[in-house]
Amino acid sequence: MASISADSQGRRRIQFTDLEGERQSLWLGKLTVRQATDVRLRVEELLAAKATGTIPDAEVQKWLASRKDAFYAKLVKCGLAAPRAREATVTLGGWLDTYIASRSDVKGSTATVYGHTRRCLVDYFGADKPLAEITAGDCDDWRRWLADHEELAPNTVRRRCSIARQFFRAAERKRLLTDNPLADMKGVGVKANRSRDYFVTRDEAAKVLAVCPTNEWRLLFALARFGGLRTPSEPLALRWGDIDWAAGRMTIHAAKTAHHEGHATRVLPIFPEVRVYLEQAWDDAEPGAEYVITKTRNSAINLRTRLQAYIDKAGLPGWPKLWQNLRATCETELAERFPSHVVCEWLGHSQLVAQKHYLQTTDDHFAAAVKPDSVTPIEAQKVVSHSVKQPAARPSTERTEDHSPNAKPREKRGYAIACDTVRKYSVGDEGLEPPTSSV
Repeated sequence: MASISADSQGRRRIQFTDLEGERQSLWLGKLTVRQATDVRLRVEELLAAKATGTIPDAEVQKWLASRKDAFYAKLVKCGLAAPRAREATVTLGGWLDTYIASRSDVKGSTATVYGHTRRCLVDYFGADKPLAEITAGDCDDWRRWLADHEELAPNTVRRRCSIARQFFRAAERKRLLTDNPLADMKGVGVKANRSRDYFVTRDEAAKVLAVCPTNEWRLLFALARFGGLRTPSEPLALRWGDIDWAAGRMTIHAAKTAHHEGHATRVLPIFPEVRVYLEQAWDDAEPGAEYVITKTRNSAINLRTRLQAYIDKAGLPGWPKLWQNLRATCETELAERFPSHVVCEWLGHSQLVAQKHYLQTTDDHFAAAVKPDSVTPIEAQKVVSHSVKQPAARPSTERTEDHSPNAKPREKRGYAIACDTVRKYSVGDEGLEPPTSSV
């Protein structure tokens, strides 16, 4: 049995004899009698479990787990509890490396983007920062740091924050965090930057094609500008087996949408602007060649830098998003000729994505809108009729129809009233086409 005693300063302790017969004292500090009694009962339950070699009941185990480290150490010293197993502190750098290494399902480009976000997190917080110590306020400061010190574009900041939220969400699911510090962060979705849109006219495209040094480069440019392919992934994946010359179609392998069911490939018409360069590439192909694009498949070749050089050589000022604006221009032209759902199926995205990121308003649209013949005569007449102010109604000199109970029947009021009745007739309750009897 255990007993409660107190010293001269009112500090209470529990005294008991352990299984080896030694007298032990568990100092509690200044507690009330009731609080000390509760601890004494727990101590007796622990002694009983130890004496019988059984596991303490769930209530006692819960009580033990809730004790702070300092008091738990006193229980260990008295032989009432086993030392706690210290969990290794999970650091930010260690978790990020573990998570990124585990994502073998993502493409190389995605892994590269993960690496950029990891670097930004480690540069700000430090690799040894305990993961659980990062708060939502810390993440807000980190976001501002990205914009101020890294000098990143707003969309890039949003993207880094979105990926960081993904990192912390994975840690939360692994029970390494109780909550995600970026869970409530707003505005992490990438927004369309329409200020970087540029419509590459056919005249500009012809000038670039004229300075391209090889037919393969002309084909690359035509596939983007007139076929709307995502460059470089889709042209480099194009095989001769994907070309159906007789049907005038080609199968496009879309790495960007391959992880969505049913969107790994799509079928695209071989537009005349593309066919001329595709046929020449077929004539130039080596026997047994598998891929359509062969000489520029080297990953060391920077297609964007090369294209910019050809644009400069053509004497053009250039445009933002070199390859994507070619694709957007193609889609804008196709939307003038074909239904939107057809164009979106050909180019491999939804109509919402097309409206948000691709379709553009061009100078030709404005020019067509202000042409005199852009409105048909009937439409013009409607516009004029609605815009001309109608004259005010003249005061009527005719006798007002009498609806009083003593009024004479309508059939005895003469031809003038009959004509007036026809002029003022309105549709009755029967509908748009009333029965003949009501007329």
